[in-house]
Amino acid sequence: MAKYSDIKGFTVQTLSTDTVASQAAGGAWASGGALNTARREIASAKNGTQSATRMFTGYLQPGAVTNINESYNGTAYTEDADLNTARYEASGSGTSPAALCFGGYTTTGVANTESWNGSSWTEVNDLNQARFGMGDAGTSTSTLAFGGYNGPTRYANTETWDGTSWTEGNDLNSVKRFPGGAGANAEAVLAFGGNNPGGNLTETESYNGTSWTEVNNLNTARFGAGSFGIYTSAILAGGSEGPNQMTQTESWDGTNWTEVSDLATANTQQGEAGSSAAGLVSGGVNPSTVVAITEEWSAPAVFNQQVEGQLYFNSTTNTFKETVKDPTAGTWASSGGLNENRTFCGGSGVQTAAIYFGGPEPSYGGKTETYNGSSFTEVNDLNTGRVYGMPSGHGTTTATLCFGGEHPIRANTESWDGSSWTEVSDLNLARYGGLGAGTATAAIAAFGYNPSGARKTECELYDGSSWTEVNNGNTARYIGCGFGIQTSAIFTGGNVAPNNTSPAVESWNGTSWTEITELNTARQQAGSAGATGTDGLVYGGRTSPGSGDSATTEYWNGSSWTEIADMATARGLISQQQGMSPLASLAVNAPGPASEEFTSVGLGNKTITSS
Repeated sequence: MAKYSDIKGFTVQTLSTDTVASQAAGGAWASGGALNTARREIASAKNGTQSATRMFTGYLQPGAVTNINESYNGTAYTEDADLNTARYEASGSGTSPAALCFGGYTTTGVANTESWNGSSWTEVNDLNQARFGMGDAGTSTSTLAFGGYNGPTRYANTETWDGTSWTEGNDLNSVKRFPGGAGANAEAVLAFGGNNPGGNLTETESYNGTSWTEVNNLNTARFGAGSFGIYTSAILAGGSEGPNQMTQTESWDGTNWTEVSDLATANTQQGEAGSSAAGLVSGGVNPSTVVAITEEWSAPAVFNQQVEGQLYFNSTTNTFKETVKDPTAGTWASSGGLNENRTFCGGSGVQTAAIYFGGPEPSYGGKTETYNGSSFTEVNDLNTGRVYGMPSGHGTTTATLCFGGEHPIRANTESWDGSSWTEVSDLNLARYGGLGAGTATAAIAAFGYNPSGARKTECELYDGSSWTEVNNGNTARYIGCGFGIQTSAIFTGGNVAPNNTSPAVESWNGTSWTEITELNTARQQAGSAGATGTDGLVYGGRTSPGSGDSATTEYWNGSSWTEIADMATARGLISQQQGMSPLASLAVNAPGPASEEFTSVGLGNKTITSS
């Protein structure tokens, strides 16, 4: 009998667990030994380990400041010699046998610094700026203190401790209190989150020993979270988003933050220590009760890294799986807008290289703009201005089609070659607001509205030189949206007689149309994106004629629709049929010139089933 590997040229791995994006993505929280004294706003030896660190100072309940000092051995806390000055909202650094405590609040902000030598605390040189609620990172001889506040004043100040004294350095880019911090020493530190007069922050800044640089933001704004690790690999857990504590945990990989396993208990103002592979948070407050709990973070030393496109067999769940990017885990973010605000234009391409054309700017011109992933540039206009012009959704910035449209209703087809538009063969049926999909040489035009004042079901295919009529759709409609290619496309929603918004969906297999599972939210004039008729998004649109703008996004996996992340702004007149990948989509216009981009946040493991 022939072997599978001889036939296919490769073997399918057998794994006992699913693959994960990173070591941190495979991490989880578990209960650890509780503090002897429950308290919040605790300082800690942050460079300690999960099995050897200490927590000191804090705020007791009800209303008492403490100088308590406890060490952790991986199982339980033991009380050691107290600090000289009781305080809370102090900051800390170092390890269990060599720690530093600085700043904090007594009855006002203080600059006091104390050093721990393994048996007692000694007063050493003060901070230059008295404050509390600072970010912190480093060792007992190389520490960075940043941000914080005193009374109503918030600070961006940064100070470096060299084992003897504090030195003022370059400020953070913005003032903030209760930021998280991570770093092995004062020369390489990450600051993230916090709070300033404008609200809670997602900002992340990286320090290189001299200056701060803004890098990619947190996914969720917060302050007072537990944090540990180094500037290329850190964990942030819990915190406050306002009046409520949080469980969300995020992992930093040196470039981006990713949400990973949540804390068991929503919590803020904890003590913290450890690395992105093994750390802990202790104490804190939830929701108004001071707690003594400890949660320990552990990420596997050995794990199976995700690689896009990999196939494997999970022997525990007895399933075959494929690692792919998952649109259901995507999010929307703001992006650059058109130079001239307009609606009802057509568009095609990918998120980093797209083209948009037509729309009702003055006199229904043929304005065309290209997008490079950050901004739009005006290029040569269409020869015939129009609105609701249908695009070949899988066109590019060097090869796409615009066909049909309105004002008046047209059959004109134009081809874009990267620099200018050229008139080519007209549609057989003049129409607007139908489905446009496919490429510049293999396109489909279906449904729409025509001069006779009727919604249409007609379908035509383009072969690079002319249009041919093929089988009609089932339900006459227009101003819906769709995605796909000439042999596999979807048309969704739209306006049907007598003037109603429809949730109906039809699938094209290259020969005929079939009615399939309906949208969860009926809509018209929505945006859409998709690689084929088995993988796409529909987003925004209007839930009734002339009104009811929607932010809802739905993902189609070939058999069902799933509601996923909403757009930031409800948009009812999105430029039609962009045809981009559902992993990276662009919604242009309506209202205003601003746009939004949808991006999948990473790889996921998809179970392969027979059909």
